[in-house]
Amino acid sequence: MQRKKNKQQKLHIKKGDTVKVLAGNSKGKEGEVLKVIPENYRAIVKDVNIVSKHIKPSASNPNGGIEKTEAPIHLSNLMVKDPATGQVVKTGRKLNDDGKLERFYKTK
Repeated sequence: MQRKKNKQQKLHIKKGDTVKVLAGNSKGKEGEVLKVIPENYRAIVKDVNIVSKHIKPSASNPNGGIEKTEAPIHLSNLMVKDPATGQVVKTGRKLNDDGKLERFYKTK
């Protein structure tokens, strides 16, 4: 019998981070992370990976139409920007004085 995996994934990106896109149609763009989707290993970034979505007519929107929205992008295509220096950096984790894991930015 297989065990259930209850362990939460440790991601290098979290909501509110400023990130740069490394690959794809939006390569080179930067934006703020609006939402992280850990089960799919994806994130939604403001003004990045814009797609056209067809909206069906409804009572609130009788005409329907085409809406431009941000689509999720894989976390492997994103890299965090250090708020202090403004450069893209890798992140790591270390224990702080309280014994909690704390994220830090790795510099070259």
